[in-house]
Amino acid sequence: MSERDGSTALRRFAGPVADELAILSRSDDASCSAGQQAEAAYRALADSLAAAGASFREVVSERVFLRDAGDPSAVLAARARVLRDAGGNAPAPTSIGQPPVDGGALEVIASVLVPRDRSAWSVENIPPDVACGCEGCRGSGARLVVLGDETVLHTANLYGCGAGAYEQAWEAFRAAERLLERSGMTFRDVVRTWIHLRDIDRDYDALNRARREFFARSGIELRPASTGIGGAPWPSVHSCSLSFHAVKSARPLEVTGMSTPLLNEAWSYGADFSRGLRVVEANKTALHVSGTASIDEAGRTAHVAGFEAQAERMLENIASLLDGQGARFSDLVSGVTYLRHASDAAVFRAAARRRGFDGFPCAVVEAALCRPELLCEAEVVAMLPGNAAGA
Repeated sequence: MSERDGSTALRRFAGPVADELAILSRSDDASCSAGQQAEAAYRALADSLAAAGASFREVVSERVFLRDAGDPSAVLAARARVLRDAGGNAPAPTSIGQPPVDGGALEVIASVLVPRDRSAWSVENIPPDVACGCEGCRGSGARLVVLGDETVLHTANLYGCGAGAYEQAWEAFRAAERLLERSGMTFRDVVRTWIHLRDIDRDYDALNRARREFFARSGIELRPASTGIGGAPWPSVHSCSLSFHAVKSARPLEVTGMSTPLLNEAWSYGADFSRGLRVVEANKTALHVSGTASIDEAGRTAHVAGFEAQAERMLENIASLLDGQGARFSDLVSGVTYLRHASDAAVFRAAARRRGFDGFPCAVVEAALCRPELLCEAEVVAMLPGNAAGA
């Protein structure tokens, strides 16, 4: 296999102060080694960045979905080689064990911001608040991007130490709080979180208790959009990991919750997150849709044991959340779809094509969901012109 045998999917949003890109990169040959696949995926990503007039310095965040999170050394070594050759200054990646359904060793999603006026732009990597001495904690951290009067902070995996999921989740939120303070922000600036649990069936209730208590203690009323999902944090010493996206502006930042008659509020059944958040920024209006599954208006699982019907209800729920903000699937820039069983991928993709939920960078990975009967879940980001009217 050639080191160039990788491919990317790209979606660009052109705003008044920057171009924003989402790039999904993978190897075209799942039969070769993980290191070779990583080399191909990252070289394809580097090529796409260069074609867009960017480099790894313009990457705001990077998420790596791994087939084998137990030993990602070959993937990380290949990534380091590409970064060295590209001369790039990349953010710390969020790496999680969620196998791509197409059989590959990894997929990578990068969020990229290319400013029009670089004199008003700066990038800084914030070192990790180390929870322990493991390699995962040492390789964590965040990227702080300043453009004009707005500041964006996006973290890699953050961890907490403790005897169980509750303590680890609580300490991960505390680590997030300390990192925000070091960056001149607070948890009220967080608009999006991702929480990965090694054993979600065992630990989801403990996570929700820790999150609820942390939000109450911190005075968080408008809950962030979020995905709480099964995934193997690296290394195995940790049972959960947290990453987040925060935005702060010198001017008042308009942040409102998204809702739909098809869904009740998640906190009504004990999960403290918003169905989505609408954030009006200088460059765009961003719609952050939380992990959304086949849930009905009473919070019950709809279509138990029927994958195709669950996929349709999941897509209908997402479409309704977007519609309430004047958006459509055609406004999506990136996403992740989580399938309990990789064997359902073809059925999901057929349903997605019928609904127009395609044509944008969307990783499709295998993961356990927060209820044993749920078979699929998806999260998305849509972008509209700044100050676009919502419902």
